[in-house]
Amino acid sequence: MKAVYFRRFGGPEVLEFDELPEPTLGPHGVLVATRAAAVNPLDWKAREGLLAPMADAVFPVVGGFDVAGTVERVGVSVTEFAPGDEVLGYVWQDVVRCGTFAELVVAPARTLVRKPSALTWEEAAALPLAGLAAYQSVVHRLRVRRGETVLVHAAAGGVGLFAVQLARLRGAEVIGTAGEHNHDFLRALGVRPVAHAGALAERVRQLAPEGVDAVLDAVGRRALRASRELLRPGGRLVSLVEPRVTELGGSYLFARPDAADLTELARLAAKRELAVEVARTFPLEQAAQAQQLLREGHTRGKLVLSLGG
Repeated sequence: MKAVYFRRFGGPEVLEFDELPEPTLGPHGVLVATRAAAVNPLDWKAREGLLAPMADAVFPVVGGFDVAGTVERVGVSVTEFAPGDEVLGYVWQDVVRCGTFAELVVAPARTLVRKPSALTWEEAAALPLAGLAAYQSVVHRLRVRRGETVLVHAAAGGVGLFAVQLARLRGAEVIGTAGEHNHDFLRALGVRPVAHAGALAERVRQLAPEGVDAVLDAVGRRALRASRELLRPGGRLVSLVEPRVTELGGSYLFARPDAADLTELARLAAKRELAVEVARTFPLEQAAQAQQLLREGHTRGKLVLSLGG
């Protein structure tokens, strides 16, 4: 099978595109023929070795965590899926080895859900990791409620776009930081945008003089420091990028595969209550270019590798 993989940690230059053996299907796994795979910050972090403290790498490592495709075969214990089923999933495993940037992927059955027919392959691939990070932050950790004011940093990014929509669906007022070129786009989603540079706290205060009830941080650094001073008494703070947020009284979230959460996200997306913004697609062999573009920032929504077929 064709795959994008790396034999050592490093920059985009370590990525190779070539033939690899088909992955072994274990008793609890599902062999998926990939139709599309999204690109996430987690991909370049894995490639650079930044996930080493939480997941051993077994080289060669096939990159990728998001997948949408068709079931080819199932392991002997799997009853949830059958050959021909269309699925999507966030394929996290505690060993970084067999990812989704390949024509064939073995995914634990617990990481997959059925793909709604209303979603394109690219939309389906763009949903799992970023959608779960947003859903688990907004719904489970921040527990956003109607009438609250929520601040979302990097509101036009992969996670941010899902987060602002989920918060709006729950009846919250949403303020989102983003580059000015994305402000009109956010306004169309019912979000009040603010520039993320300069006097951030002061600009947010102009929109929410009494502060905000909840903050979702996908930026860290200065944005995280400003967030703490913007919280009302009893406010909640979640960061997706900075574990030390606990020192500020907040909590750190690393998205986990969850079939119930992902099924709900897919349902909302299929009903077009949750828009999936695919900024650009690339062929599989251009995974390095896609990762570098994402690494540099400036992307609205998601980048997706499309395998066609």
